[in-house]
Amino acid sequence: MNITVLGAGLVGGAIVKDLAASPEFVVTVVDLNAAALHQLEAAAPVRTVEANLNGLDDFGELLAEADLVVCAVPGFMGFATLKKIVAAGKHVVDISFFAEDPFLLDELAQQRGVTAVVDCGVAPGLSNILFGALAQRLERIDRYECYVGGLPQERRWPFEYKAVFSPVDVLEEYTRPARYVEHGREVVRPALSEVELRDFPQVGTLEAFNTDGLRTLARTMNVPFMKEKTLRYPGHANLMRVFRESGFLNTDAIKVDGVAIAPIRLTARLLFEQWRLQPGEHDLTVMQVIVEGVEAGRPVRYTCDLFDRFDAATGVTSMARTTGYTCTAVARLAANGRFRRPGVCPPEFVGQTPGCCDAVLADLAARGVHLQMRCTPL
Repeated sequence: MNITVLGAGLVGGAIVKDLAASPEFVVTVVDLNAAALHQLEAAAPVRTVEANLNGLDDFGELLAEADLVVCAVPGFMGFATLKKIVAAGKHVVDISFFAEDPFLLDELAQQRGVTAVVDCGVAPGLSNILFGALAQRLERIDRYECYVGGLPQERRWPFEYKAVFSPVDVLEEYTRPARYVEHGREVVRPALSEVELRDFPQVGTLEAFNTDGLRTLARTMNVPFMKEKTLRYPGHANLMRVFRESGFLNTDAIKVDGVAIAPIRLTARLLFEQWRLQPGEHDLTVMQVIVEGVEAGRPVRYTCDLFDRFDAATGVTSMARTTGYTCTAVARLAANGRFRRPGVCPPEFVGQTPGCCDAVLADLAARGVHLQMRCTPL
């Protein structure tokens, strides 16, 4: 089967190498960055295509031989890229974190007979798959909470943070309003608000704050209380609020010495060098999903914990492992027909499909990414 991966970045590269290790797949990777493509050619048996995806009006020729597409482009170009993939009539698994409503493409995907799995990373992504699976198990769900973050293993002033995917996407999470569900109604709060401290045995005390991670769940899951918060080392949210309120995260261009530039682009460029993992620096990923409801007539709480570290043996970051390998697990389900549903499909649909959650967890475990799930009575 021919799989085309759009994007050879930090996560896209991990996806390419994981898929290329499967003998049943012939993998092509497309990116504008020639150096990144050369690195992948040297590391895996892949075909590379150097192309500017934004410069193509349609992907008909580019994806002519693809049986399945994986979209791993930055969020700011994610929606437009996904639309071109769907218009080309190709099944797709997407990890780009774009601001637009993915269901705007649902009618087009159904017309083309395309299965388009969106938001298929760690959270949203794996968290949704777990939620969907538990929704099939429980008689009623009353509450869903997700706390998730990718962090450097070593804290270094001033940010105590490293971006292991597109820094622009990280910064946009700090400006995009966060949506929650309370008492069955959607509410909107500012990003970086409602900071709370939470303890995790493997890493200590972290702060959790609002970001727009609930995404499709607000539409697809009829649960009265739902929220997702991002995890960072304490103090990070307040520092980034200073950046935001000072205008450094604005998207509207301003002129500096006659040159128009969007402040967020400059900020991302400056911060990327400081947020880049340097040789010898490693990252970790923490996620906790909490689902409360009724099972067999009694109130219960399911807690799913994920803690993952940088893989020194392969050099793959923890965020690339947890995000990328969730994506490749779902790509395998789509490739072998175990998950097929025409239209836009958020990951909770995958979790609701019998056997799919177990298959994803097995794929992750085979790659050293493990989850612990426990059920406690309330």
